[in-house]
Amino acid sequence: MSAAARMPAARTMPGGVLVRAVCLVLIGALLTEPAAPASVSGKEVMYVGGTIAGLPEATLGRLETSNEKLLIFESPKGRFEIAFENITSLEYGQKAGRRVAVAILLSVWALFSKKRKHFLTIGFNDKEDKPQGVVLEIPKGTAKSTITIIEVRSGKKVEYESEEAKKHVHG
Repeated sequence: MSAAARMPAARTMPGGVLVRAVCLVLIGALLTEPAAPASVSGKEVMYVGGTIAGLPEATLGRLETSNEKLLIFESPKGRFEIAFENITSLEYGQKAGRRVAVAILLSVWALFSKKRKHFLTIGFNDKEDKPQGVVLEIPKGTAKSTITIIEVRSGKKVEYESEEAKKHVHG
């Protein structure tokens, strides 16, 4: 019996070991990707974290800015309201991350693009006048309007974590 006849089929097929390796990498990418918090899209906002009791981190919901007195976050998991007059600070920043899973699944060129997440941090005093805070991930397309509305209604100016973040909002 020849050596080739005794070897498993995957090793005798051209590229069989490579095919197995690629399959393992793809399976690993698919299994680890859902562990990362989902990104926001459309009009969704994510409560990333903060001092809101009973509302889990990474909760997707909607941010209501049309009320003249209150900023309202609503989701199936809970809600909170912040009186605009109680806002003490606003900060906006961006975080860029590489698209590793997309690169593995589709194209290595995706490694050269960055996906930016847009974060708005709001400091405020609650009804008992205790300092509180929330970090929200907001969609790219709504950053300018959301920040402008909150600035006007609260009387507070947003602080930008970088010049690039400021350019994104003010052009």
